[in-house]
Amino acid sequence: MNTATLITFLIYLLGMLALGLIAWRLTNSMSDYVLGGRRLNPAVTALSAGASDMSGWLLLGLPGAFYASGMNQIWIVAGLLAGAFCNWHFVAARLRRFSARLNDSLTLPDYLENRFRDDTRLLRLISALVILLFFTFYVSSGLVSGALLFEQSFGLPYRTALLLGSGVIVAYTFLGGFLAVSWTDFVQGSLMLLALVITPVVVIAELDGWSHFVDSITAIKPSALDPLHDTSLLAMVSLLAWGLGYFGQPHILARFMGIRSADEMHQAKFIGMTWMLVSMTGAMLIGLAGLVWYADAPLDNGETVMIALTQVLFNPWMAGALLAAILAAIMSTIDSQLLVSASAVAEDLYRGFFRRRASQKELVVVSRLSVLGVALLAGLLALDPKSSVLSLVGYAWAGFGAAFGPVILLSLLWPGMSRNGALAGMLIGALTVVIWGNLSGGMFDLYELAPGFLFSTLAIVLVSKLGQAPELRAVNVFDNE
Repeated sequence: MNTATLITFLIYLLGMLALGLIAWRLTNSMSDYVLGGRRLNPAVTALSAGASDMSGWLLLGLPGAFYASGMNQIWIVAGLLAGAFCNWHFVAARLRRFSARLNDSLTLPDYLENRFRDDTRLLRLISALVILLFFTFYVSSGLVSGALLFEQSFGLPYRTALLLGSGVIVAYTFLGGFLAVSWTDFVQGSLMLLALVITPVVVIAELDGWSHFVDSITAIKPSALDPLHDTSLLAMVSLLAWGLGYFGQPHILARFMGIRSADEMHQAKFIGMTWMLVSMTGAMLIGLAGLVWYADAPLDNGETVMIALTQVLFNPWMAGALLAAILAAIMSTIDSQLLVSASAVAEDLYRGFFRRRASQKELVVVSRLSVLGVALLAGLLALDPKSSVLSLVGYAWAGFGAAFGPVILLSLLWPGMSRNGALAGMLIGALTVVIWGNLSGGMFDLYELAPGFLFSTLAIVLVSKLGQAPELRAVNVFDNE
């Protein structure tokens, strides 16, 4: 590893820690730690939502998919863009307003309990446990990705790399909470955008321009430009269905709750969707460019195509910045998931069931300790990068999308939804994902999020319609809509 690249990379890591220290000085209450006091501006809201959503998949997985298969992967891009747009349009502003009106709800379990006036506290308990379970595996997977990047880039032993990467992320999340996570995600999202714009532009220029680039793809692999190549209707629907997951991702929804005003959500939506469209277009072009660049010596692992291109095309200083962008993509998701997990422990379990009158200072301390606890557990799981327990991460996006997606969406749009309907939808959605994901063949090859989302929605509607009508006090939040 070149010294210049290493210096650039270390400057980035120190910058993230500095932001954590600044945010620490502004964090005095549980609202500050969990939602930043609801004072994010539209740009930070938009880029931090996008960065925490995309993770390393945007710079590693997506370019790798287009490198290996070509334009038949466009359907997952279309599904994610459509899902993200609908999430911004139908959920974002409403969730900001509703969560503030409903006893200043700071977390999704808090919001659900207040929205349905659930005196049994079952909604809070089940949703908090689902968040804690899924995010522990999610964080563990991210720590593995970050450690492997350190290992491959700097030649460090895996466990040393794991400790270094985890230490930086945990430090600024521990110190600054939501503000630190959002500010660092804004910087990380900007770095990701920069990398995804610069890299394909330079590669295509090196390949003698756009026309020659397209002609080369056609000559090397004609099917790479066919979006329908080797794609069945079931496969297309499965890829499109990924977009349904957005409605139920706690780390993304938290950004909507933290913006300073629901009236600024339109501006945030424009920034967020523009960032997403440009970034995903860049990722697709990088994958296709790698197909041409490495035509004579194909890569063993297509997901390394961006790393390989940056090492060949850029000077050490720029390579360090682009390498930092890849780590940024990984870090921006881990920190958000750590924070949501910590808030589930402190706000939804500790205060919700054990210390109802806990002081703000006490809750912030518990949240910080929870960050350490979740990170420690996830780190133990990550000690073996090939551990079978990490395969459960494959269910996480679908699990959150099916368990929470219809519940959140309908709770914001339908006054007639009942508490029992919410419980039924949450349980049916999660169970469908687990059962469907363990079956194969025929219709069971459909991505489990699609049936999970459908069955969850049906369960909510049927139980709400057939059961006891929701109390008037549980739906008065719609009065000013």
